[in-house]
Amino acid sequence: MKAHQLVLAATLVCGIGTPATTLAEDMTMVQQVASEVTRLPVEGELPSIDGATGWLNSPPLTAADLRGKVVLIDFWTYTCINWLRSLPYVRAWAEKYKDQGVVVIGVHTPEFSVEHDIVRVARAAKEMKVEYPIAIDNDYAIWRAFQNQYWPALYIVDAQGQIRYHRFGEGDYEQSERVIQQLLAETGRGGIGHDLVAVEARGAEAPADWGSLRSPENYLGYDRTENFASRGGAVSDRQHLYAVPEHLSLNHWALVGDWTMGKQATVLKQANGRIVYRFHARDLHLVMGPAARGPSVRFRVRIDGQAPGPAHGSDVDEQGNGAVTESRLYQLIRQPGTITDRQFEIEFLDPGVEVFAFTFG
Repeated sequence: MKAHQLVLAATLVCGIGTPATTLAEDMTMVQQVASEVTRLPVEGELPSIDGATGWLNSPPLTAADLRGKVVLIDFWTYTCINWLRSLPYVRAWAEKYKDQGVVVIGVHTPEFSVEHDIVRVARAAKEMKVEYPIAIDNDYAIWRAFQNQYWPALYIVDAQGQIRYHRFGEGDYEQSERVIQQLLAETGRGGIGHDLVAVEARGAEAPADWGSLRSPENYLGYDRTENFASRGGAVSDRQHLYAVPEHLSLNHWALVGDWTMGKQATVLKQANGRIVYRFHARDLHLVMGPAARGPSVRFRVRIDGQAPGPAHGSDVDEQGNGAVTESRLYQLIRQPGTITDRQFEIEFLDPGVEVFAFTFG
């Protein structure tokens, strides 16, 4: 399975999401947790983590250092919406179980070129309150050692250094925590308890509205983009003046103005360039940043031609105004009420922005 497939209604900018389920299906899943958690096969030995190109929040750790501990290996990349929505749970587990023999290691394996910058990773980790050890995996050495394909991906390792459980994508948080508790119990540690963490996720970390989600992630570089609708099509690696089509179908998008579409990102060359996108989701996010270090890039957001008002995301005001100050995921729309097909537009008032991907929730 590819990391960027669409699974049911899930949005997959960087991994596997979680499709909507019915109440009956939810109850069945809850009933299965107790029986499934007690059957934890050995999936293999903890691979080497020596391939990290750097560490944050910790001196370098090795598999030998972790013997006797229950270890959570969490593959992430800081622009990934699927990982962001799982972060409140990982963060809560790290805090709750840190004195009971659990070590959480976040393996930061970059998806986009800007995510190779350890300064950016450190800043993002601080802003997101990721205080557990972080292995910087810029060469994909740890990723390959695990034969991993997804962001997020969680591997839980017992005190003997054996992988006993994995979870790709969002969800199954109760089962994952039950596994932690069971592996702690296997070490003979008492007083673990059976209570589960309670999280109150906000902003981009809040769960997706899976029931209304009809728009998958989409990349804005020519290598992986879909449904590009500007008149005349895309022009690769060359500055070009784009125009909007008369009509956009659902999940189609267009550039307006003077842009250069690269393999991984698209860069605005002249001020007042726009992106138009027809979408169906509660939330709309855009991964973007300044193309070069320097001044921020001002922008203005519209939805169906109007200021977003109460539908504004956490990175814009009610009038739709915001600024690109660093390379990260920006939440531009969070709609209240009934979700329908809407037309999103962002106009950049300054040149020099590079845009990577739209994600939805």
